Amino acid sequence: MVHLIFSLHRSKAPILKLGYCVAIILLAGCVATPEGQQESSGPVFYPALPNPPRVQYLTTLSSSSDVARAKSDFANFLVGDEGNFSIVKPYGVQMHDGKIYVMDSGTPGYLILDLVNQEFKVIGDQGAGRIKKAINISIDTDGTKYIADALREQILIFDKNERFVRALGVTGQFKPVDTAISGDKLFVADVQDHEIEVLDKHSGALLYTFGRPGSDEGQLFHPTNITIGPDDHVYISDTSNFRIQKFTMDGQYVRSFGSVGVNLGQFSRPKGIALDRQGNLYAVDAAFENVQMFNSEGNLLMFFGAPGGLPD
Repeated sequence: MVHLIFSLHRSKAPILKLGYCVAIILLAGCVATPEGQQESSGPVFYPALPNPPRVQYLTTLSSSSDVARAKSDFANFLVGDEGNFSIVKPYGVQMHDGKIYVMDSGTPGYLILDLVNQEFKVIGDQGAGRIKKAINISIDTDGTKYIADALREQILIFDKNERFVRALGVTGQFKPVDTAISGDKLFVADVQDHEIEVLDKHSGALLYTFGRPGSDEGQLFHPTNITIGPDDHVYISDTSNFRIQKFTMDGQYVRSFGSVGVNLGQFSRPKGIALDRQGNLYAVDAAFENVQMFNSEGNLLMFFGAPGGLPD
């Protein structure tokens, strides 16, 4: 189920890297509406009125019928009825050129929700570029896609026309779960070795690594998500240490966001992260089932979303 969120920050709406959260929030799986919950009537804002609204829930996308144009009976007669394709187990998500790219770990390949042309496609489900378990995606400025396949234990590269180019990584090198692009460098979150590997994005050659197993500052334990902020720093979801860590581009520790706990500003299972143009950090917590928003100093600004089956 893909939940569309529109940010209302005073002037310009922030542009987020989609990886659970962006202009889009992807909640894994669809659940039934709990007993007693009622569908909301009218717009849904966070924080709730009469507070100044910052985020507005827009809509939900959960299957091909929510995106693609309905075919006529005659078209179905000619090419057959392809049926409705549902999103099964979404994780990473990115937006590029009017298209939403969904990494569905329950489906071979990756999904494209083309909002402009109203089409729904599955890519990378066959041939040498067959995807086994897509977790996250990064899209370069030229439309090149870098997909972290945790089961193949490789980074799969597709060009702007969705054609498979090559795979990066050899047997035993890493178990990639996310990537981030900066110039000619590809930052890879390796959940197996608890480190970040930095590759040449063209050749796949290893340039350097940073982070090592542990819980001290600068150490990592199950890094699951990674992004690069507008300040040219690397932000990492250090999931099993219950925090987000910030590093320089060469891997020097800068600061941490959050700690383990159930209070505001703390984490239980931090996963997807993103930053807007103002440097605000958005962090999805898979246990709390919400998104917490911090400023650059690590102060909690607000949160949105909540457990339950309602669309928002």
